[in-house]
Amino acid sequence: MYLIWVLIVGGIIGWLSGNLIGRDVPGGVLGNVIAGFIGSWLGSELLGPRGPVVGGWFHIIPAIVGSIIALLIFFALARGGAFRRR
Repeated sequence: MYLIWVLIVGGIIGWLSGNLIGRDVPGGVLGNVIAGFIGSWLGSELLGPRGPVVGGWFHIIPAIVGSIIALLIFFALARGGAFRRR
């Protein structure tokens, strides 16, 4: 049950950060979950544990900020790098 809760919260954080920057996260639901996980890790490394905890280890504020940063980095790399569509 814990894993399902973590996946749902990770997906919501990834979806929310994609909406805040105005871009769709590639990969759909799985992309949102991955963005939520990476964002949670990155945000907690940069900002530390701040805000309420959801899903056992997601600190909301750092997770959203970290997810936005991770998505901006991904889109910057995708624009001029190997992910360019032809």
